[in-house]
Amino acid sequence: MTRLREADAPTAAVTPGPVPKHAQLRAILLSDIGTTWPAHAVIPSERDLSARHGVSRATVREALRQLIEEQKLYTVQGKGTFVAGERVQSQLHLASFTEDMRRRGMVATTLVRRSEKAAPPLEVRAALGLDEGEHAWSIERLRLANGIPMALELGWYSPRVAGDLGERDLNTSLYGVLSEHYGVRIDSAEQTVWAETVAGATASTLGVAPGSAVLVFRRTSRAGGVPVENVTSWYRGDRYQVHMALAGS
Repeated sequence: MTRLREADAPTAAVTPGPVPKHAQLRAILLSDIGTTWPAHAVIPSERDLSARHGVSRATVREALRQLIEEQKLYTVQGKGTFVAGERVQSQLHLASFTEDMRRRGMVATTLVRRSEKAAPPLEVRAALGLDEGEHAWSIERLRLANGIPMALELGWYSPRVAGDLGERDLNTSLYGVLSEHYGVRIDSAEQTVWAETVAGATASTLGVAPGSAVLVFRRTSRAGGVPVENVTSWYRGDRYQVHMALAGS
């Protein structure tokens, strides 16, 4: 973790005048982002910034709040405030997370948090075409890009196409596992996307402050028309964005 020392950067002045002090400080801090402070560096504390720029802690807090809202900074509970990096952009194409990150020159890693056979909720059972009482693989994984949490993923997988899926090594591309061990190649999907805020365990797992915005993707994927997965993914709003190309009709 990179921390900036006070001696590493010149002090800019906040002066009395018609421009509010918090607005002046925001502009000063914004000029440090990406220059004095590299992406994902932890910035000085409120106390340090207050002393350095000769303003109150309340002024510092307001300036930081604005920069966090603008997604220039982000907080990690118990660790501090960090410089936001450039967001990963998705083209909404059908690819695994591992392939998606590799295409962007990032190293994808996965932490399997839970893997078990369980009774799926009604909507999942319907999406996978399972009978009442039939169990499916429930797999929860944390997806990281260059070591930074990017998404929390809860997937349900049909035992009809991958009976012992939970016994495989799932710390890699799950689509790769499906292809290599079961001859299952995902070739179509339906996906819904919406925004929401997270709190509690989800926020902690993603390394964001409670109340932070995320993008939620819910997808049902098929191979040759056969339902394979129903997965919900929570992507960090400060690290991920979606690009769509639209054409007129």
